[in-house]
Amino acid sequence: MPTFLSPSILPIIFLIASNVFMTFAWYGHLKYPAAALTPVVFISWGIALVEYWFAVPANRIGHAVYSTAELKTMQEVITLVVFSLFSVFYLKESFTWQHVAGFILIAGGATLIFKA
Repeated sequence: MPTFLSPSILPIIFLIASNVFMTFAWYGHLKYPAAALTPVVFISWGIALVEYWFAVPANRIGHAVYSTAELKTMQEVITLVVFSLFSVFYLKESFTWQHVAGFILIAGGATLIFKA
């Protein structure tokens, strides 16, 4: 079996894909503030449905190797990375030293979850 299909790696790949879709579902419309809210909500729901097709298998497969707390922690860290890239490259927002410092503190907390 290829390494990327292992139960320790595949959930991470799926969580990254899941977070890309969820970030677009939740924040992608902000680039189009004049768009009507009702179609934006329905489009976001459609994107979120794709997100679930990655998130649920990620957790199902990953739970064979990781605890629920570890899976949730991975998801949160991945969310921060995906969101940071999204906000800088898609929404063209600045990334400040306060963001870096805050994310470092969060990453420090996340490392505690993986300490045996």
